[in-house]
Amino acid sequence: MASAQVSTGADTPSFKQHLPLLIVLMVGLFLAILNQTLLNVALPHITNEYGITTNTAQWLLTGYMLVNGVLIPLSAFLIERFGVRVLFLAAMFSFTLGALICGLADSFSVLLIGRLIQAVGGGVLSPLVMSVILFIFPPEMRGKGMGIFGLAMMFAPAVGPTLSGWVVQNYDWHILFTGMIPFGVIIFFVALFKMRNIEQPKMIKLDYLGTFSSLAGVGLLLYGLSEAGSKGWGDMEVVSCIVAGAILVTFFVIWEMRSKNPLLNMGVFRYGIFSLSNVINIFVTASMFAGMLLLPIYLQNLRGITPLNSGLLMLPGALVMLIMSPISGILFDKIGPRPLAITGMIITTLTTWEFTKLTLDTSYNYILVVYMIRYFGMSFLMMPIMTAGMNQLPRDLNKHGTAMSNTLRQVSGSIGTSIITTIFTTRASFHGAALTDRMDTTDPGFMQGFMELVNKIASAAHIPLAQAKTQAATALAGQVKLESSVQGINDAFFWATMISVVGLVLSFFLRDVRKDKVRQAKKDENVELLMLPAPQQVIAAEKG
Repeated sequence: MASAQVSTGADTPSFKQHLPLLIVLMVGLFLAILNQTLLNVALPHITNEYGITTNTAQWLLTGYMLVNGVLIPLSAFLIERFGVRVLFLAAMFSFTLGALICGLADSFSVLLIGRLIQAVGGGVLSPLVMSVILFIFPPEMRGKGMGIFGLAMMFAPAVGPTLSGWVVQNYDWHILFTGMIPFGVIIFFVALFKMRNIEQPKMIKLDYLGTFSSLAGVGLLLYGLSEAGSKGWGDMEVVSCIVAGAILVTFFVIWEMRSKNPLLNMGVFRYGIFSLSNVINIFVTASMFAGMLLLPIYLQNLRGITPLNSGLLMLPGALVMLIMSPISGILFDKIGPRPLAITGMIITTLTTWEFTKLTLDTSYNYILVVYMIRYFGMSFLMMPIMTAGMNQLPRDLNKHGTAMSNTLRQVSGSIGTSIITTIFTTRASFHGAALTDRMDTTDPGFMQGFMELVNKIASAAHIPLAQAKTQAATALAGQVKLESSVQGINDAFFWATMISVVGLVLSFFLRDVRKDKVRQAKKDENVELLMLPAPQQVIAAEKG
């Protein structure tokens, strides 16, 4: 017990001392994460302006994700080798330079180069900030720290679609990049003069074989998974990338386990709660990405709602996340991870199930309320569960733990997106075929209804019956496509619900490892007491 009190007392002044550092880091991280989601709404405008295909434009998202993803496993080495200050300054310089290039881009190739340079900065910021928080906050206060971290991690992607929809609808899309530049410059110079290292950099050697297998393996795996949703899991390019990536990642894991100075220490998985928390977060991430992917498709493509109004629907959920993230961190410090995880997973599972009942007439306000409640549940999950696992790691493994958690989150997000996309497209095709089969021209009932529609169109538009038949057939085909797409989305949300159920079941096995340390401290005290002579045991017991 005494050791825990000493730790808390020693670390609390450290938190106050590092508060300016924490603020600078959080603002920089918020900008980097916000930048990931801003471009989705602008892609059609970029496609039209540069005269490129949608698949080509998607490389602005895919390329950013790949560069971002392959750098995360290297973050533990980079933090240890260069220190927080140099690494953060390099990240913000890269991010701001990339924003400048994108803002001035007069061709797609220049825009893509700027986007990739931005991704270099964004890739290390998340594990960098998490490592600093784990250093500053002792386990007794870490929930509060990770709650603050969650402000950027959860609020930025939630508010991104609203902000980008407003900009694209009212201004030029280049502002999405040029608007970042002043903030990036301010943060860079504040960090330049105010930021200090929390630990001194160490002259450690880079594991070249581990670095290559990590970069190539994670890159190929992420690319294959990102393409699987659109090209199909049987596509040769997809299969080749996933298989090659999996082989290289497996080699990387084996190599790192045998290395004396591993680039990414696999020993973090010897800690049971850390491993469990990461498995739960994989299911949470997959479920969360399902909502972020499917709802914009439903709202914009099927219901014809504008990008701005689609973003506005998601804004209340983002505001709930903004309010609840630090509150959930405080609750974590008081009651531990299990009650929060179970509550959050129940809410997430029930609200995801509600999205399995969408129709073409579902009210805007109903979707808004369910989405808002869903994010309320999510606010109890990502950061508290991750914190529960990180609390079990010794301090020297914190950097490796954050790198591993962020890598798994990136990969699970790609897997979840690809699986949900595949389910949506496959089930939409299935329902489309089933609906088309019902339009049997030999069925008197169907033909009677069809001819009534033809006559209605002919009389309303004053056109011949032959032309009205063509318009009626086109209208029915469009209705079939809409109905089948909605049913495909419902089916995808059903499987997202099942993913949430798995996460809920696993949440019951979480425990608060801080209590383990308290029990161990008491056990050590009892052992020391038993080793004392009998008279001293009596005196110590009376004092205790």
